[in-house]
Amino acid sequence: MSSRPVIPLVLVVPLAGAFALSQTAFSLTTGSLTGGSGSTQDSAPRVPNPAIAPFAAAPAAPASFTAAPAAAAVSRASAWRGHLLAAVRGTVPLRDRPRGPVTLSLGAATEFGGRRVLGVAARRGPGLGIVTTERPNGQLAWLDRRHDGLRLRRTRYALHADLSARRLELRRNGRRVRGLPVAIGTRGAPTPPGRYAITDKLDGSRFGPYYGCCILALSGHQPNLPPGWPGGDRLAIHGTDAPATIGTASSAGCLRAADTDLRALMSRVPLGTPVFVRG
Repeated sequence: MSSRPVIPLVLVVPLAGAFALSQTAFSLTTGSLTGGSGSTQDSAPRVPNPAIAPFAAAPAAPASFTAAPAAAAVSRASAWRGHLLAAVRGTVPLRDRPRGPVTLSLGAATEFGGRRVLGVAARRGPGLGIVTTERPNGQLAWLDRRHDGLRLRRTRYALHADLSARRLELRRNGRRVRGLPVAIGTRGAPTPPGRYAITDKLDGSRFGPYYGCCILALSGHQPNLPPGWPGGDRLAIHGTDAPATIGTASSAGCLRAADTDLRALMSRVPLGTPVFVRG
């Protein structure tokens, strides 16, 4: 193991058959995630020394899409502008409120070394309210859209999770294009509802077989970790090596899906895509 700083990862713990939920720590060292042998786990890597404060995003329960008549549907599609994203190209200052003092700074790379693209959840004048892991669940951080280190773009995609149905939907222009079953958090470590954003796309094999093929790391945190949990608190949507647990409440908070579904999501949703989780 490298002597460089280790980043603990808190991903959702898979539960297979009669096996109990394993609680094994994960660490991210020089870009690789490691876990104890024979362990199972669930959630996304954690920031080593957050140069920025915790994340912010107002929890939002997404409304379900209702089909409209053909003419209205065309009008709605043409009017749909998509979700605003902010790609970070340099160091940008964060504020706790639109015109408040600078409290932290964000760099162009995430803790996993990927490109940093932020989801925008609110606008106030030149201020952009962003969803970021440097703020607690349900709080926004603010950036000035005029900053040279930002590049704005839009996505027509969003992910909507319904915890009561244990389902995840991929939507484009507000319409469902793919639905899939997912495992959710247990009663003692429930998946927290709210609005999050995809921060990283990771190869699951780098971190262990329990994550399946792929990991979509989220900006959110798990506030109700299982007792004695040794890892971090980041949430994620990822694959699993225990497919029988999909559709059950068996994780430490992350959403787990089949590898075929994860690969489809990885190929379609960009970084910064909003993820709405409702109970």
